[in-house]
Amino acid sequence: MDALSWTCPAPLRDRPRVVMGHGGGGAMSAELVEQVLLPALTGPEQASAPLTDSAVVELGGARLAFSTDSFVVRPLFFPGGSIGDLAVNGTVNDLAMSGARAAFLSCGLILEEGVGIDTVTQVAEAIGAAARAADVRVVTGDTKVVEAGHGDGVYINTAGVGLVPAGVDLRPDRVVPGDVILLSGPIGLHGVAILSERENLAFESDVLSDCAALGGLAEAMLSVTTTDLHVLRDPTRGGLAASLNEIATAAGCGVVVQERAVPVPPSVAGACAMLGLDPMYVANEGKLVAFVAREHADAVLAAMRAHPLGAEAAIIGEAVTDHPGMVVARTGLGGTRVVDMPLGEQLPRIC
Repeated sequence: MDALSWTCPAPLRDRPRVVMGHGGGGAMSAELVEQVLLPALTGPEQASAPLTDSAVVELGGARLAFSTDSFVVRPLFFPGGSIGDLAVNGTVNDLAMSGARAAFLSCGLILEEGVGIDTVTQVAEAIGAAARAADVRVVTGDTKVVEAGHGDGVYINTAGVGLVPAGVDLRPDRVVPGDVILLSGPIGLHGVAILSERENLAFESDVLSDCAALGGLAEAMLSVTTTDLHVLRDPTRGGLAASLNEIATAAGCGVVVQERAVPVPPSVAGACAMLGLDPMYVANEGKLVAFVAREHADAVLAAMRAHPLGAEAAIIGEAVTDHPGMVVARTGLGGTRVVDMPLGEQLPRIC
C-alpha cells in the first residue's frame, strides 16, 4: 500500500472550489459566509451584526422576523417526514428562534425534468398539511423546472415573516456567565432517520425524524419570561455542538455541558456507536436549545415540559467565565473533553 496515494475524505478549508463541507453548518460554512458572502452583500454596519436564524427588522412601527431557507434533503421522503415538512417547519422554527410566531410563508419549487407528478403532489400535500399544523399561511410562491440530470427531483425554498412581541430580544450576545442551558428533548433523531433511509440501514428499533414546528413551544417559554430568556437556537446542521459553539463565540463566554444530562435515545446512541458518529454533531429538526437566567430556569423548564414538544426537556449545562468561546463536556467518568465546532458535516443533505 502506497501511503503517498492516500487521500483524506474530509474537505479542506483552503480549497479553491465549493465542497460539500461548505454547506454543513460548521466552520467551513461560517468561513464561506463571513469571507465571501457578507462582504459582497452587506454594508459595514451589517457586516458586524450577529448572525442569527432570522433577521429582526422594523417596518411601519412593527418588529418583524424574516427568514429564508432552502431544502435539498435526500431522500425526499424519510421516516417521520419529508422535504415538504422540513420546508415549512424549518422556516417556522427559524422565526421562532427570534421569538416570532410565523404568519406568512413563500414557497419556491425547483423541479427536475422527469420527476413524477405524483411525487410533486405528495410534496405539495406535505407542505400544505405542515403549514396548517403550524397555523401559518403559504401566500406566494414560484415554480421552475431544470433539465434532467441538473437537479435531484425536488428542491424547495421557503421564506417566512412573523411579528416579534414587545420586550422579546433573543440574541446570542445576550448570554452571560451563570445562564442555564436547557434542551427541549432527545437529540440525533433526524440525522439518524435520514441515514437509515438513505443507506438502507436497519437498527434495533425504527428511528423517526423529530421534524416539528417549534413556535408553540417557544411561546410557552416566553410566557414565563421575556427579558431573562436570552437566546433560542434550533440545532439543525452541525447538531447541538455547532449551536453551542456559535453561541459561546458570539457571547464571549465558555460553555460547560454535562454529557450524561444530554438526552440521547438508545437507538441513536447505538447507531452512532456502530457508525463512529458523535450524537452531539448529528442534526435535529424539532429541538431547541435555550440559555436562560438562572433564577427563571426552573420555571422555563416546567413550561417546556408542559408542552408536547418539550416533555423530555432537560437542564444540560451552563455558561461560564472560563475558556471563553469554547464548549467543553464533562463526561460520566469525571473527565472533560472539548466539543469543537464541526469543520464540515458528518452527513450532508439532511435538510
